[in-house]
Amino acid sequence: MNARRHVAVVTPWYPDAQRPYRGSFVQAMIEAVAPGLDQIDVYHLDGWAVTREPAKLERVRELQRRLLPRALAPAPAVAGARLYRLPAVIERSREHAVHARRYAEWLGVALGGKPIEADLIHAHVPMYGGYAALENARPGARVYLTEHSSFLEDLLAQPDARALYDEILDRCAGLFVVGEPLHRLIEEVFPHHVGKLAYIANPIDFAVQRPEPPMALRRWLSVAGLIERKRIDYLLRAFADCRAEDPGLTLTLAGEGELRRKLLALAGELGVEDAVDFIGAVEPGDIPGLMADHDLLVHTSRHETFGVVVVEALAAGTPVLVTRSGGSDQVLEDIDDDAGQLVDVVDDPSAFADAYRSLRDRYPGKTDLPRARDHLRAKYSYDAVGAHHHRIWFGDPS
Repeated sequence: MNARRHVAVVTPWYPDAQRPYRGSFVQAMIEAVAPGLDQIDVYHLDGWAVTREPAKLERVRELQRRLLPRALAPAPAVAGARLYRLPAVIERSREHAVHARRYAEWLGVALGGKPIEADLIHAHVPMYGGYAALENARPGARVYLTEHSSFLEDLLAQPDARALYDEILDRCAGLFVVGEPLHRLIEEVFPHHVGKLAYIANPIDFAVQRPEPPMALRRWLSVAGLIERKRIDYLLRAFADCRAEDPGLTLTLAGEGELRRKLLALAGELGVEDAVDFIGAVEPGDIPGLMADHDLLVHTSRHETFGVVVVEALAAGTPVLVTRSGGSDQVLEDIDDDAGQLVDVVDDPSAFADAYRSLRDRYPGKTDLPRARDHLRAKYSYDAVGAHHHRIWFGDPS
């Protein structure tokens, strides 16, 4: 490998004007690894679903082959990176292997058949960004992958996708997973590749910290999509239970999703509509300030690959009340009592309400937010995550 440190990033997810929060963790990873690099090129393969009707599909593909090479023009991005946004037209299909092959195909078309110039490639989502990177890497380049996907179990249930994922793991230099649940799944399905697995979490910004910890845990905040997996209906019922005892409680819901109307109606049915604020999706850069403006992060998800919002809350100095969703358990290992409280994933909202009462009664005397924050900063800050990548990529010392 040349002494010059040139890294390319290939990803299906990256923030844009319409979706500023989609792939924000990829953007954060680029900021974290940038110090010490000479050049970063980011290839954002944005999937565009198109018709499956044969004649129309071939016409679309013909136009795409003619026009896509013209799109290979860089735009400035974070940390001095050069960003290439490349639309990848994909016929509507539930087959993940079909999507993977199209991403790889269109990246090749955009590059005019030439390989990616970088000696080291970091690809996000092995099935999409990873396969595209491997198919378009130059001979001798090392390709590392990061898996974030909450849908990985469903993906691996498809025989073609599972076989392709096995091939991807065989060809890559290493695979990073952002949380223990993903590590367990990949190790179980592909035990012959376990030597390539490493745990590196998403980096979290620790720059914003509230000047003082909250006095009481009355202003609740949820940062989560309004989708079934996040169980916001469960949260609303638990909130209504607690607010019956304390009318001063409020709940802010930051996020969008297909359940918004149903959840608005449920808030009305529960009689808490005046205390619940649906503020919609929030730009990633605004989240630390939002955390600092509330007293308690509440997170009721059924399962997560990594507890990003949990770390963000504690980075801001805000305690947490969160379910044992996989990622949260790992993040709060050894510091759950200092940071707030973990709750088992059960269907009865009264369990969450009871956990709130328990935390409220022992806060702040039996918590230690500074200790929890320092513990997480050593593992998840930009400096820590960037250094971890550089140790694996280049052999940098600890």
